Amino acid sequence: MDQDFESFYREIYADLTVDREEAKELQEKIESANPPPDKLVKLRASVFKVGLEFLSEDDNENNLSLLRTMNAIVHALEMTCMTPKGSNEDSPFEESMVEEKYREIMSDMSMDRSESQELYQFFTEDCPVPPSKLIWTRATVFRIGSELLADDKETNTQLFRTINAIVHFFEIACLQPKPFELKMEIPENEKVEEIGLDASIEKAVQHLWDLDMNRLVPGDDYELNVQGGKKPYHKEDEADEPLFSKVDTREFQRPTYKTFIALLDNYSAETGNAEYVSDMERREVYAFLNAIMQTAPMQFCHKYCRENAPDKVPADLAGFKKLLHSMWFDLYGRSRGGRPDSSGFEHVFVGEVKNGEVSGFHNWIQFYLEEKKGTVDYRGYIKPRSYKDAQTNEDDHVLTIQFSWNGVEKMVGTSFIGVSPEFEMALYTMCFLVGGEQNTVRLDTGPDIFQLNVKVYKMFGSKIGTSYVEAKSHSDDE
Repeated sequence: MDQDFESFYREIYADLTVDREEAKELQEKIESANPPPDKLVKLRASVFKVGLEFLSEDDNENNLSLLRTMNAIVHALEMTCMTPKGSNEDSPFEESMVEEKYREIMSDMSMDRSESQELYQFFTEDCPVPPSKLIWTRATVFRIGSELLADDKETNTQLFRTINAIVHFFEIACLQPKPFELKMEIPENEKVEEIGLDASIEKAVQHLWDLDMNRLVPGDDYELNVQGGKKPYHKEDEADEPLFSKVDTREFQRPTYKTFIALLDNYSAETGNAEYVSDMERREVYAFLNAIMQTAPMQFCHKYCRENAPDKVPADLAGFKKLLHSMWFDLYGRSRGGRPDSSGFEHVFVGEVKNGEVSGFHNWIQFYLEEKKGTVDYRGYIKPRSYKDAQTNEDDHVLTIQFSWNGVEKMVGTSFIGVSPEFEMALYTMCFLVGGEQNTVRLDTGPDIFQLNVKVYKMFGSKIGTSYVEAKSHSDDE
């Protein structure tokens, strides 16, 4: 989606105008793409990123037209995908205060953290923007910016970045994404009753992958250093450096990543220790469930599961979220004594220690965060089973590795890399509710093709005990 929109933006910027026909085409493009809430910030930021390619060295008439075109594109994004946060038309709003605030921020062509906080407070408390003034407030950022265009490209580049920052905090304070709705149904020729369970699950898994627009990009958003390979039973450390050499943690501010990460410190790793769930932690769970249900993978998961297991899966969103909570977050006893010391989410995504071994821990975000803390020691990847398999490298989205966590070893663990939290939640939920304990699928990730076994085991009949993928084979996608 990102590259597709950037190419489309370039087409619009080509003549630095947006006429009525282009405005309609832009709106249709956005509606057709149907971006989920997590994508909106990046799509708007790309307006400025691509726009800077058209910034002139010394032609301010060109740059003025560029600002107007940027404003038109941002306007289309906001009108199509966002809605006002408030509805009070009687708020104490003064246009002159807004103009003065913008000029103050743009005076040094930058916006630091304190100014960001002040601007947010300005929009929410000092000068709250009524719905009828939203378009004027955003357009005025560009108008004031046009008054400050300079004769050198470097200064104008800083100006454009400052305008982007102001628009960003205006949108955070005054707008919210429209509720997301996946505009697709499960095709007849992909239903279990039509083509059988194995074929249906495989097609559904590929759909999830294709719908995961929140997946991070290797080489851009993160960099891996896979280093040396080994056999599963070898304990020698084949990696002197961490697995992750770089991660752009700004991407963790996306709603599903942010709410996912908030859950990771809610658990005690040692089984046998009863878990306690505070009111704050309950709110964090529901914030996560609400966030992932505003994404395409989870909405596809709901539709697919409802279509193929209607006796298990409620049709309504509230009922499905309740089911997810029960499957993933209800506590149960994993060790002797029956104390509520575990849950499906804790085991799969956070990890546990049982009988002196790491159990679960199949999530790349948790791995990265623990590695940054120094509690995880990456010890190398597990070599492919066959010499015919493709070599493990830095752009693989599935890795089988060996590591230790707080000094406790996990000899073999397989994880997706770079995928969004909603992708993994959707994948394992779908296999749990519709598939079997072992689900063999072919997954085309773009650079590679993996033959995977998606394993899902139950606890007490209705809870997730564990779920993870096993890489059976791996080839380059040619």
